[in-house]
Amino acid sequence: MTYPYRTTMALNTYQYRETTMIDPKKIEQIARQVHESMPKGIREFGEDVEKKIRQTLQAQLTRLDLVSREEFDVQTQVLLRTREKLALLEQRISELEARNNSIADLQSPPAIPPIDKAE
Repeated sequence: MTYPYRTTMALNTYQYRETTMIDPKKIEQIARQVHESMPKGIREFGEDVEKKIRQTLQAQLTRLDLVSREEFDVQTQVLLRTREKLALLEQRISELEARNNSIADLQSPPAIPPIDKAE
């Protein structure tokens, strides 16, 4: 799978927000690239600098409208269950409409219309 994912998640029936999910491995890769691009003197601080860069990246990404992998997976499962329920409801509506149409066909209008006595 590739990251970042973009998806729209429903907050309620009428309100949506767009969210992005970033893989933690991608954050580590970016932190490593920033660390490697630094001058040699600063780079020699080693793991400590890379850890600080990773923390800074994580803090900045937290300020964005991002979701965790777990939240994304939960919402995916909710969406799948909702789609299944929708398919069942659509099938049930079709069956009820078919039954209603067959009953309406049995109750056909009279062959001779009633005579209005006011005429």
